[in-house]
Amino acid sequence: MNTPSFPRMHVSLYVADIDRTVKFYETFFGQAAEKVKPGYAKFHLSEPSLIISFVENAKEIAPLFGHLGFQVETSEQLEQRLAAAKDAGLGILEEKGTNCCYATQDKFWVADPDGYRWEVYHFHQDVEWNDPHYSTGEACCSPAMVTAQEPAKAESCCTPRGGCC
Repeated sequence: MNTPSFPRMHVSLYVADIDRTVKFYETFFGQAAEKVKPGYAKFHLSEPSLIISFVENAKEIAPLFGHLGFQVETSEQLEQRLAAAKDAGLGILEEKGTNCCYATQDKFWVADPDGYRWEVYHFHQDVEWNDPHYSTGEACCSPAMVTAQEPAKAESCCTPRGGCC
């Protein structure tokens, strides 16, 4: 059986303030929103192929959502993304050579105004153990972070219901 591929992924997230969200994601993605309406915004990324929309509804924000992420192909691409995020003043948490999700990775994290965490990472190799920073009996987790308006703080996140993936 020949299963058709999925040409692009769609994600929709609830947010508290659509204007703050659009400002954050225009900075993080490096492009303008494709559509902005009252209480709604949509971005269409070509690489990776992703349609992400935001619906203003503070009651539906999921605090234990986990995280979203982008894998880049090279260390140079990671450094370029990191430099752009720093230049834009986004709160950054960097991790180099960490073993998360049973893989050695270099990565950085940002959090949007509603606390949705984004991981940008470069995969190096699969490994048989996780950094104790990530050990909770689950594969890995994203660090506890503050929202985009505050600097990120490096602290352990692996507590019960701590947002591990």
